Amino acid sequence: MNDDHTKELEEKLYSRNFKGFGFDMNPVVSIVAGLFILLFSGYALINLDRASVMFEGIKNLILSRFDWIFVLSSNVFIVVCLLFAFSKLGNVRIGGYHSKPEFSNFAWYSMLISAGMGIGLMFWSVGEPLQHSNILPPIFENSNQAYSAMATTFFHWGMHPWGIYALISLALAYFAYNKNMPLSLRSVFYPIFKDKVFGVLGDIIDILAILSCLFGLATSLGLGVQQINSGLNYLFGIPFSVNIQVVLIAIITLMATASVVSGLDKGVKILSELNIRIAAVFMLAVLLIGPTGYILRLFSNSLGIYINDFIKTSFFISEKNSAWQGQWSIFYLAWWISWSPFVGMFIAKISKGRTIREFVLAVLIVPSLLSFLWVSVFGGTAIYLNNLADGSLFQVVQDQLPVALFEMINLLKMPVFQGSLRVLLSIVGTILVISFFVTSSDSGSLVVDNISSGGKPNSPIPQRVFWAFMEGFVAAVLLLIGGEKALNALQTAVITTGLPFAIILLVMSVLLIMSLQEAYKKQKAIRDVQRHKRIYEKYIRGKTK
Repeated sequence: MNDDHTKELEEKLYSRNFKGFGFDMNPVVSIVAGLFILLFSGYALINLDRASVMFEGIKNLILSRFDWIFVLSSNVFIVVCLLFAFSKLGNVRIGGYHSKPEFSNFAWYSMLISAGMGIGLMFWSVGEPLQHSNILPPIFENSNQAYSAMATTFFHWGMHPWGIYALISLALAYFAYNKNMPLSLRSVFYPIFKDKVFGVLGDIIDILAILSCLFGLATSLGLGVQQINSGLNYLFGIPFSVNIQVVLIAIITLMATASVVSGLDKGVKILSELNIRIAAVFMLAVLLIGPTGYILRLFSNSLGIYINDFIKTSFFISEKNSAWQGQWSIFYLAWWISWSPFVGMFIAKISKGRTIREFVLAVLIVPSLLSFLWVSVFGGTAIYLNNLADGSLFQVVQDQLPVALFEMINLLKMPVFQGSLRVLLSIVGTILVISFFVTSSDSGSLVVDNISSGGKPNSPIPQRVFWAFMEGFVAAVLLLIGGEKALNALQTAVITTGLPFAIILLVMSVLLIMSLQEAYKKQKAIRDVQRHKRIYEKYIRGKTK
């Protein structure tokens, strides 16, 4: 597809946008997505008990009957990404041969982790390893329960989620920056549907992406404020209640809105870098104050078990213990896949100028290793302290998961200034949870805004504010009227989107392989011309001498 034709199709797509009152958005995509969200929320709230039963049935059906799709497809995504990295296709540069990265490596990694994993690691890093160490999983079986538990946690937060993110973000970035198409999920399917992706068919694809993003963000925001509320309750005695959590959602939404208005280069980038710095200090403090030797041994031995059993566990589909796998591994895979349009779009926006080899290896390896280290520090400390406290911390995880991080801090034994250090660590932990939520919210709002405008890189500020408020509004209304039960129903909706997106990603893998081969030939031709030019210039200089 030539540039003139691309420009013509883009102009045709953008001509359908509604422009007025500070908006520049595709009316079909925006209105249909908005109405569906309102109708879904209304049904869940009016018939909450009935809706909960129905949604739970749908979730159980997907997780039990289609577990093999999630397991096999997630492995395909990793293999395809590694194929790109270690083949000649790895030399292709996102954005063209002369393109340069827009962000430093530190800023790039900071935004990757903040958008993709940050808040999840804050929430689960204490609870999940502790859960697996007490209720043994059927994978990574080892005589040492703690090693098995940590290797299982590595599996859920390592290569598999980042392989999903790497694939979709690479596809989006390639079609946007190398094929000069809108940065939108519809563009990836141009090789199959051609110009139809700029019409109704493309609208349907973008509507699915917006629903996935908004449902996922609203659910995480609603569940995450419970952890913030727990921290404030522990520190200042603020009641743990739905009303407090709605107020927290309003505050976080306002903070995210301010970041969204500032844009990607300022608000999101600065907040993401700040997150990583605070997180590094927080992790280092717990590592040094906690059982340092135990944590490092746990990290090293668990990493060895994870690597040794990686292939066997990756293809494991349980028959006898399908309930565990459905509750944990399949649930996670469905969650990551349903989140992939949001995270993938955001990673694509910040990755122009990277070679595919650099991109794939960085996205697969660096965040995975940092995640492993993080859960080793916090999960390892939790397991160690739980053994000393006769299982009391595990009981907290069972009864009230959001407060687990703060209860772990309370159990830490500190030689001096015990009370002050515990309060300080709890304050830092609460700030970090809030900060990660703000970056997830603002980056998500930017992505939804981008999709609703048809892939325009810069949309009006009022439109960014609208989507940021929409996300907070859905989470607040569900919490206020339906409480945690309504959020569980919304969470089921997110998981349900994982099944069709798994199939979409498989198709996307094939399309990307075909398209990258074409890009490799073009960029190789440019490299050959430049190499011949250098040889010729060297020859001329030699003749002149």
